[in-house]
Amino acid sequence: MTSNVWGQWAASQKPRGPTMREAAVFYRNLEEALDVRRRDNGLYVPMKNTWIEGLSIDFCSNDSLSFGGSGRLRKAFDEEMGQNPQVQLGSCGSRLLEGNYRYIESVEEEIARYHGVEAALIVGSGAISNYAVLEAVPRPGDAIIYDELVHGSIVDGIARSLAGTRVSFAHNDVEAFRDALIQVQDSQPLIKQGKKCALIVVESFYSMDGDMAPLRELVQAAKEVFPRGNAQFVVDEAHSMGVVGEGGRGFVAALKLDSEIAIRTQTFSKAFGSIGGCILCNHTVKTAVMNFSRSVIFTAARPLQEIAAIRAGYKLMAQVETDEGRANIQCMVKRFFAAAEAHPVLQEAERSGVMSVPLAEDWQDRAFQTQLIFVWTREHYGRYLCFHLAEKSISAFAVTFPVVPKGSSRVRIVVHANQTAAQIDALVLHISEWAQEMIQIEKTGPVSGYESLPWAARKILCTE
Repeated sequence: MTSNVWGQWAASQKPRGPTMREAAVFYRNLEEALDVRRRDNGLYVPMKNTWIEGLSIDFCSNDSLSFGGSGRLRKAFDEEMGQNPQVQLGSCGSRLLEGNYRYIESVEEEIARYHGVEAALIVGSGAISNYAVLEAVPRPGDAIIYDELVHGSIVDGIARSLAGTRVSFAHNDVEAFRDALIQVQDSQPLIKQGKKCALIVVESFYSMDGDMAPLRELVQAAKEVFPRGNAQFVVDEAHSMGVVGEGGRGFVAALKLDSEIAIRTQTFSKAFGSIGGCILCNHTVKTAVMNFSRSVIFTAARPLQEIAAIRAGYKLMAQVETDEGRANIQCMVKRFFAAAEAHPVLQEAERSGVMSVPLAEDWQDRAFQTQLIFVWTREHYGRYLCFHLAEKSISAFAVTFPVVPKGSSRVRIVVHANQTAAQIDALVLHISEWAQEMIQIEKTGPVSGYESLPWAARKILCTE
């Protein structure tokens, strides 16, 4: 079954432009643009999720707390819907134009209390929460300072902002961050005088690397360079919310930095297992977003179904079973790192450059782990590893250009609350099988075409 799925993917990578000569130029031009992706096997297409039907082990989805896969969220959602039969399904309007309703307000109030903030604003997605904040909060004359590896939605939000000064700094490099702060301060007199602000944007867990922001150190550096307090933080907690912190309150809460962070953005499509996004802030920021963000103003208020699913997720967050799931994620990630660190084939593969697991380095020194593990590979090898895992009934995701820069191919593995030790051991085993095969292929000397492919890739890519 997995071969069929990947075979369909392989078929989708065949160029279509040459077959479109008689088509309207409008469509032909689009297909030719898509062919640029196809030539490098880089066209993204919807694929059947084999893990949903129990045909493979899920190391792929963002259902990190297993709310979706276990059925827990669906049960809690059905109960929540049953308790609110009087609320109509659609809001039929913007929050500012008769689309507001009491149920969404009450859930926002509950979320704010749960996280210990003044206000919460529910929006359509985690990406929209970033757009909305960056469209609305920076004022003319302000500056935005951001980690170079922030999510694409943050990059797009910055492009929409009114901030004239935008400075990135090297990923997770505190000294580079300090230099960026000083650069902004020295080049912007009004910011130096404390009359304008610097907005600092980082992620908690970086989605394409799996590492954490050195948030304590960043906050301290900002205080030292901006003693007037006109440097404020936005932290995107898309991957950390629900997974760490007491009751899943997130990375900022786990570090006890709640009072230091002005704005947190989060999504409900990952650990919460549903859909939507949220901004955690104070009343001033919420009012600014509702007045200045086109992403919020020109869209309908979120409907009952979404809000009920969000509320159901928060009810599950505080349960003992969910706490146990969070603890299991930590145990399983540590088990993977320990096994990878000790495996002779994986160590040889790292020495030869076939693959590496950067997060396995010094993993014992971290207070907690992220649920995101990345296996870095040579270019194109990431897909080969995914093919191999698929043939062993394991779903993982190859991350390639243009999502990450060329030459930094990797496979993303997401550990879930319901994962078992046997599944982790099987994952390590099958990665090592693939690594051994690639080592042998490279040892045979220069090869190309069919002979350069591992067996799983041959099965998928060379089948007509």
